[in-house]
Amino acid sequence: MLDYDTEAARYDRTRGGEPRAEAAAGAVLKLLPPSARTLLDIGCGTGLVTRQISQGRPALRVFGADASYGMARLARQRIGAVALADVRQLPLRTASVDAVSAVWLLHLLRGDALVREVVAEAARVLRPGGVFVATVDKDAGHDVGSDIDAVLTPYRSSQPADAADLVTGYARSCGLEPAGEAGFTGHGQGRSPLRTARAVLRGDYASRLALPGTAATRLAAELTALPDPDRPRADPSYRLPAFRARG
Repeated sequence: MLDYDTEAARYDRTRGGEPRAEAAAGAVLKLLPPSARTLLDIGCGTGLVTRQISQGRPALRVFGADASYGMARLARQRIGAVALADVRQLPLRTASVDAVSAVWLLHLLRGDALVREVVAEAARVLRPGGVFVATVDKDAGHDVGSDIDAVLTPYRSSQPADAADLVTGYARSCGLEPAGEAGFTGHGQGRSPLRTARAVLRGDYASRLALPGTAATRLAAELTALPDPDRPRADPSYRLPAFRARG
């Protein structure tokens, strides 16, 4: 897992910057009902996506929450209203916001129980008729038919923590029903073999890959041996389903 306090300063420039944020925010906005007046972006990171959401609908009051001080500090400079908080225990009253977004968050959570807790907390703070939107199957979005994908295939786990069917099941158990889906391109996030190898060794794909013993070292070596190891392959495509609170 990355140390997001120290990663904050370089996070945006290494992950697609404004084009990536604009695409993500545009997808979120497509799924919000016209009546939405407040949105909480959980795991908001540096606030780059959060700010784009706010700018895309000026009448919407947008807030952020993140557990990393480094990330929350940057986000506060961009959007102002940011809470340093565990997103499983949000500092909000029950039924207090019209929308909750979680972009590139659920795949970071290690274990089904944590994802379930985050979905339940999002459901708690939503008003009746409010929507929860979240990226799912994040790592699978990078499967673009490249040579990297071929090397990774034997190591894939059967079901990552942010699998769409799991998240949908958790949402339904909390009174949230499917209410549409959007997709968007992760501009500037096409991975190269070397970047993927470094990510494997850091443990970034823990919810997507099964790497017991020395498997991570072996996989990193296979990736490094691919042709053009510095060349990024195609940009990923991400899924963003929406779930509506009953009532």
